Amino acid sequence: MTQRDQGGKPPGGLSKGLTNYGDTGFSLFLRKAFIKGAGYTDDALARPVIGIVNTGSSYNPCHGNAPQLVEAVKRGVMLAGGLPVDFPTISVHESFSQPTSMYLRNLMSMDTEEMIRAQPMDAVVLIGGCDKTVPAQLMGAASAGVPAIQLVTGSMLTGSHRGERVGACTDCRRYWGRYRADEIDTAEITDVNNQLVASVGTCSVMGTASTMACLTEALGMMISGGASAPAVTADRIRVAERTGATAVAMAAARLTPERILTGKAIENALRVLLAIGGSTNGIVHLTAIAGRLGIDIDLTGLDRMSRETPVLVDLKPSGQHYMEDFHKAGGMPALLRELRPLLHLDALTVSGRTLGEELDAAPAPFAQEVIRAFDAPIYPVGGLAVLRGNLAPGGAIIKQSAADARLMEHEGRAVVFEDAEDMARRIDDDALDVTADDILVLKRIGPTGAPGMPEAGYMPIPRKLARAGVKDMVRVSDGRMSGTAAGTIVLHVTPEAAIGGPLAHVRNGDRIRLSVRQREISLLVSEAELAQRAAAQPIERPQAERGYRKLFLDTVTQADQGVDFDFLRAPASKQTVPPR
Repeated sequence: MTQRDQGGKPPGGLSKGLTNYGDTGFSLFLRKAFIKGAGYTDDALARPVIGIVNTGSSYNPCHGNAPQLVEAVKRGVMLAGGLPVDFPTISVHESFSQPTSMYLRNLMSMDTEEMIRAQPMDAVVLIGGCDKTVPAQLMGAASAGVPAIQLVTGSMLTGSHRGERVGACTDCRRYWGRYRADEIDTAEITDVNNQLVASVGTCSVMGTASTMACLTEALGMMISGGASAPAVTADRIRVAERTGATAVAMAAARLTPERILTGKAIENALRVLLAIGGSTNGIVHLTAIAGRLGIDIDLTGLDRMSRETPVLVDLKPSGQHYMEDFHKAGGMPALLRELRPLLHLDALTVSGRTLGEELDAAPAPFAQEVIRAFDAPIYPVGGLAVLRGNLAPGGAIIKQSAADARLMEHEGRAVVFEDAEDMARRIDDDALDVTADDILVLKRIGPTGAPGMPEAGYMPIPRKLARAGVKDMVRVSDGRMSGTAAGTIVLHVTPEAAIGGPLAHVRNGDRIRLSVRQREISLLVSEAELAQRAAAQPIERPQAERGYRKLFLDTVTQADQGVDFDFLRAPASKQTVPPR
C-alpha cells in the first residue's frame, strides 16, 4: 500500500516516514525490498511496527541483560500482533564515560530522538537503566512525539562480604572511606571489590538509576510495577513481555508522550522523588524531561512539597535496605498507594488508564518493613531541600534525608579548591589547613566548568581527618553527587562558578553559613567585597574550537533548567509545576 492509497489517514508501519526519492510509491517499494532481504513476509510487514531501542554494550554492565529483554519485548509485541524491530543507540555507563556521563546525556537524547524520527515505527520501547540513559531516552521520546514506553534493565543483586550484605554503590563509598582512613587493608578492599556488584543491572540502592526507574513509573511512562524487578529475575523478563504488548496497544491508540507527560504527571514524579529519598540528580533530569514539553519546575514549589511529603522508603543511602527488598515489599504500587492523597490520580499512563485506575487494580497491601505507612516515615519530610542565598541566587540542593543532623545548621571557615584537579592534588596532603568544622568548597564542576557537571560534589574527607575518625563535613559545590552517596553536601549551586556565579569568588578563610531549617546557604562576605573580587578577577567562560565539546559549552543550560541544550528545550513555556 502506498501513501496515496490511505485516503488521508496518517501513514503507519513501513509506510511511515518514507525516504524522499520524489516518488513515495518507489520509496515504499524499495524499503520493502531491502527488509525482505532479512526474510520478512508481506504479512509481517503489514503489521504495526514497534521499534525497540537496544542500549546493550559491553562497556555497560548495567545493561548486561539487554539481549534477554529485547527477546522478551519482541515476544510481547508479536503476541499482540505487532512487528518488533530493534535498533542500537548510544549507551552510557557512569564508570566508563569521560569526562562524565552527564556530558553525554544530551547527545544520547538527540540520538534517541532522531532515530525514532528517522525510522518507521508506530511506537517505541526504550530499554535503558544506567543513570543517564533513562532520562536521555525520555527526553528524546518526549521530543520525537511517537508513542513510547520505558523498560528499565532492573537492579543488580546484592552480594556478601564476610557475612555482611553489600551492594553498589553506597557500600562502595563506605568501604572506600574506611580504606582511606586506614581502617581496612588492601586485601580487604580487594575482596569487597569482588562482592559489591553481584550481577548485571543497575545499582542496588536508591541511587540515580533506581530513582529514575521509580520516577518513570510515577510519570506513567512505564507499566505498573515495572520499576523494581531486579535485572536477573523472571519478574524482569515478564515485565519486558508486558511492555512489548502494551506498546502495540499504544500504537493503536496513538498514545504519545505529550498526552502522558503533563504537568500533573511531573508533579506526581516530584512527589515520589521526595518520598523515596531519591537522588539529587532526579530533579535535574525531571527538569530536563519537562523542559522538552514546555513545562518549568519551580524549585520553591518543590521545597514546599518537600515540607509535606515524608520519606517512606527505607533504602540506602537514606535507610537500610536494597532495591530487591523494595520489589518484594510491593514496589511502586505499594508506595503510590501510601501517597495516594497527594497524587493527581487522573494522570494518564501508558496502559491508557489513569493512575488512580492502576492503583485500584494493584495487588492488595501486605505487612512489610521497607515501604512505610504515611504516618510512620523514616524521615518526617521530603528527602531534598532547596537552598538559596547570596552563594546560590538560582538555588542549590541538599539531600537532607542522607545528611548529618548535627551539621545541617552550621557556620564554618571555607577551605577552597579551585577545581577538581586542585582538590585531587591537595585533599590528602597532611599540610592542608583544614579542621572538621570547616566547609569544603569545590569550584568549576558545574555544567560548563568540568564540563558535564560531574559527580565530584561528593568530596572525600581529607585523609588526615578521615584517619582521625571524621565521617562527614559540610561540602559545597556547583557539581552533582551520585544518588548512592550520603553526607551533608550542598550541590547544584546556581549559577556555576565557571560562568561567574558567586561561588567563583569564595576565598580560603571566608565564612559560610548553612541553615537547612531556614533553607539558606550564604557567604558571609559583603556585596561590596564580592563586587570588588569580581572586578579584579574577570571570569573567562570555557570554550572549545570544534566538535561536540563546542556544541556542549555553547548551548548547555544551568542546573535549574536541567543541564539540557537550550535548542532542545521547547521554544516556549506552557506551564509551571507545582503551580505557584
